[in-house]
Amino acid sequence: MFVWISVKRCLGPWYQPWYFWPDIGTFNRMTKLEQIEKSVAALSPEELKAFAAWFEALQADMWDRQIEADAKSGRLDKLAEQALADHRAGRTRPL
Repeated sequence: MFVWISVKRCLGPWYQPWYFWPDIGTFNRMTKLEQIEKSVAALSPEELKAFAAWFEALQADMWDRQIEADAKSGRLDKLAEQALADHRAGRTRPL
């Protein structure tokens, strides 16, 4: 602790921790997204296929949870009422 305070005190405004410890990753720090992109790009074809299946399932699950939350909160009520009104007025057709 004493050395740390002394270094800071001696260098004053020119003190930069990276000068003393350049390997702490302050220069080439990748974002999480960049790390994920790099990892995905390095996957084998089989691993990429498994990852794509997992990611698709994750997105579907997130979508389902969002729709369920929107339905519970009433955000979809107006759209449902409008769709029923259009159907009652004959502005729909069978699929």
